[in-house]
This record gives sequence, structure tokens and C-alpha cells, in this order.
Amino acid sequence: MRQYKVAHRYAKALFQLALEGGSLEAVHSDMQLIGGLGHAEFSRMMVSPIIKSDAKAKAFATVFGNRISPLTASFFNLVFRKGRSLSLSEIQASFEAMYLDYKGVVVAELTTALPASDAVKEDMRRRLEALPQMAGKKVILHDRVDPSIIGGYVLQLGDHSLDASIRRDLRTIQTQFVENMYVQNIR
Repeated sequence: MRQYKVAHRYAKALFQLALEGGSLEAVHSDMQLIGGLGHAEFSRMMVSPIIKSDAKAKAFATVFGNRISPLTASFFNLVFRKGRSLSLSEIQASFEAMYLDYKGVVVAELTTALPASDAVKEDMRRRLEALPQMAGKKVILHDRVDPSIIGGYVLQLGDHSLDASIRRDLRTIQTQFVENMYVQNIR
């Protein structure tokens, strides 16, 4: 929990600096580049407590060099200098959440037992955008396949979850059978 709080504060500072400096899109692009690197050895090195902060900063500058804006580069130099390299992925995720919120974009995840057709995904996205609490917001719908839900769907929207799956229905029926108060207890 502590890492999240630290990461959120750093991400908020970067977001506000980028917004005030008019370089929000450039910094967002930088953060996507950094987050999308996906090199396992580089990621392990950045979070390793054995490697010193100045070595991490040099490696970071070598990898990203002139590909990122000066604001982003100086921000990450500060992160390394303060010894907060453990929070890199959390900083990136928190910045992305702030950016999407600022742009009025909400991310939803639709989980189905079989791949959902484009028509179904588009219909779900339109229905979500029509909700009163989504007024003026754009919904990005990510889909995921999980055969264990058997059928139906599970929709995750922020902190809210709607489970309309067969798996949930079967669990509910099982619980009702186990706790049925209308059946005499047989000894």
C-alpha cells in the first residue's frame, strides 16, 4: 500500500508539471514508451536493491536517451536519486489512470467464456456510454476470454463489477441447496 501512495504522489507531480507546461501528450507518449519496454532484465535491474541509483539512472538514460522529453528524463532522474525505482511500474500505472481520467476515458473489461463478436462488444460499449454516470465520457472496452465462467459475462468498470455468468448462478444455487431452511435437518 505504501508503494502505491508514493507512486501516486510522484505521478501526480509529473502530471501537473506536464499539464502546466503544455507537454501532457509528449509525457504521456514517454510513459507509454517506458511502460511498454517489456524487457525483463532491464525491469529487474530497475527494481534491484543491489544496483545503485546512479547506475540505474545511467542505464535509463542510455536506453531512452533522446527518445523521451527533457521533463520526463529529469523526472526519472529525480525518481532514481530519491531511491524510488521500486515504484516505477506503479508510477506509470498511476500516471496512465490520471491521464485517462483527465481525457474523460473510462476503461471497462468484458470477460466472456467464448470470444465476443465485434457487434456484442460495440453494443456493450454503447450501453455503458449511455449510463447517466458516464455522461460525456468515452468507454474503452477490453475483452478477455475465461472459459471457467461457463457462459454469460463479467463486466468490470472501475471499482464496480457485474457478474452475469453461469458460474455465479451455479454457485448461488449450490449455496441455496446447502443453506435451505425449508428442509428438515436429518440426524
